[in-house]
Amino acid sequence: MLLEIKHFILHLRLHYQFFILSGGYLLAMLFVEAINWHQYGFQFLNVHILLFGGATAYNSYWDKDEGPVGGLKLPPKMMPWMWTTSLLIQFIGLTWAVSVGLKFSVIYATSMLLFWLYSTPLARWKGDPVLSLVAIGISTGTNSFLLGILAAGQQTLGFSDGMVALGVALIILSLYPVSQIYQVEEDQARGDTTFAMKFGLESVRLFYVVLYVCGSLIVAGFLYVKLMGLAVVFFTLSIGAGVIIGSILFRLKGERNEYDKVMKIKFLASFSFVVFILSSVLILSIT
Repeated sequence: MLLEIKHFILHLRLHYQFFILSGGYLLAMLFVEAINWHQYGFQFLNVHILLFGGATAYNSYWDKDEGPVGGLKLPPKMMPWMWTTSLLIQFIGLTWAVSVGLKFSVIYATSMLLFWLYSTPLARWKGDPVLSLVAIGISTGTNSFLLGILAAGQQTLGFSDGMVALGVALIILSLYPVSQIYQVEEDQARGDTTFAMKFGLESVRLFYVVLYVCGSLIVAGFLYVKLMGLAVVFFTLSIGAGVIIGSILFRLKGERNEYDKVMKIKFLASFSFVVFILSSVLILSIT
């Protein structure tokens, strides 16, 4: 049983949640005037362990992957109790989210619903090249930033918040189809039609360039209004990282053994984003 518990924790893919999916939530620190650090910190754990981690384990149960997946090269077998537990920890997180307020809990619940629609055989949005983008773009893109804004203590959400959230979603989505490149055989076996399968490798590359540049421009533009210097640094670093990522992406051939290269791309993009945010917060706190 202890081994099964260890396997379940692996399926939460916490390193993936903390280093790849946390950028949107953390970005909120640069847009909120006075941060409620206690609430913000605890809800970070709620969002990235109970919500994102629980949803990832729920998805793993239905996918039953035997080959490499995002953040897990050798996924262990999922057991029936893990399905129940993956849902349970998400609902525990939702109960915790209510303490922040109605807006926060509604956005949290919306992400839960989208994760369910994404994975369950009853809807299986993951198997549709467009609906999968909608589910991931909102649940881990726009909602991660909005949850961060509200957890930090901001009481209302305005137009600029929505636009920055959109920018975050575009940046996250720009690399989403890349992880489908090495999973084509398993996706076909499940009957899924992913973006990479339907539109091909060239479209995945074009998709990345357009969404990454647009997302970076949006975030940099609204950051410029608040912190001009940091906005310039952010955009410069984003374009530099984008070029490096593109140089790796454009060398991919769409083969299953390219898992390590794909994860290198995602880690480079997301971790550099996280490092920039944390460094910026540190600099602002001592100046």
